[in-house]
Amino acid sequence: MTSDALLSRKQEAIAPIGATMATGDMPRLNTALNEGLDAGLTVSDAREILVQLYAYAGFPRSLNALGELMKVLDARKQRGVQDAPGRDPAPVPRGQELLAAGTANQTRLSGAPVKGPLFEFAPAIDQFLKAHLFGDIFGRDNLDWPSRELATVGALAALAGVESQLQSHVRIGMNAGLTAGQLRGAADALARRGLAEAAQRAHTALDQAAQAPR
Repeated sequence: MTSDALLSRKQEAIAPIGATMATGDMPRLNTALNEGLDAGLTVSDAREILVQLYAYAGFPRSLNALGELMKVLDARKQRGVQDAPGRDPAPVPRGQELLAAGTANQTRLSGAPVKGPLFEFAPAIDQFLKAHLFGDIFGRDNLDWPSRELATVGALAALAGVESQLQSHVRIGMNAGLTAGQLRGAADALARRGLAEAAQRAHTALDQAAQAPR
């Protein structure tokens, strides 16, 4: 059994969507979205992946990618393909309850409370991470955490200069329920789609995670 055999077809399709969205490669994103929908991603799944990744690749990439998804869905509909709509998320908490929920999500996914000099220097980013990323976004229940992390690892692997964040999300992915074999399968999926640099960064991050003290 190869490492990628541990991923479902639907899961295997997620990292390439993240990687091509993050680099703004619309032709490859179009192909990756079609492959994902063919593999069983719902419209809600695909849309949520692209919405979430604005937190890692920025609003311009996210907006462009969502526009590409609309084109993909229109083209598929014209061919007679009826993609499952999926479901909307349940409401997330608000106010201090949102901050508390986001802090709990961040702690669970990171494996320990997140703190340090950076967050003392810039407390606003700590607030945004806890309340918005891990509260507003990771609190949305229409996409599970392993899928969110496959998308994030794919996106970060495609971007140069964010290797430390990629390593962090390899660990978060494992805390979310992914195995090292599944994450290597995601890296292999990037390589098979011609995303060699992204695949190499993902494999390097996994190697470093395996060597890190427990």
